[in-house]
Amino acid sequence: MGRPEVIRKGSVYFIRFDDGSKAWLAVKEEGDKMYLLETYTPEQHRGKGYARLLMETVIKDAREKGLKLIPICSYSVYYFVRFKNDRDVLAEPYRSMSDEELKKYFEERLAEERSKK
Repeated sequence: MGRPEVIRKGSVYFIRFDDGSKAWLAVKEEGDKMYLLETYTPEQHRGKGYARLLMETVIKDAREKGLKLIPICSYSVYYFVRFKNDRDVLAEPYRSMSDEELKKYFEERLAEERSKK
């Protein structure tokens, strides 16, 4: 399978798989900001770069529209911990966070998400 297509429908970016499942990233646009609310990849498709592809598409769209990103879900924070070169698209205070501060924020988001399960 080649690079899958990322589709945006309303406030969700998604990839549809041949097995009928979907990976998705839910966003909310408000003014000049885009909030990255929730990311999900079906278990059988995890670890193959699909969430990263969703993030790359969102970042491309945000840059084209002049939007700044606010990472809420743990994966979106994790993405910016790993890929420092894309931090320019983050809104403050996230853009100015040190690696350690961003990692701490990731741990906080992850803990909060796990507590809701």
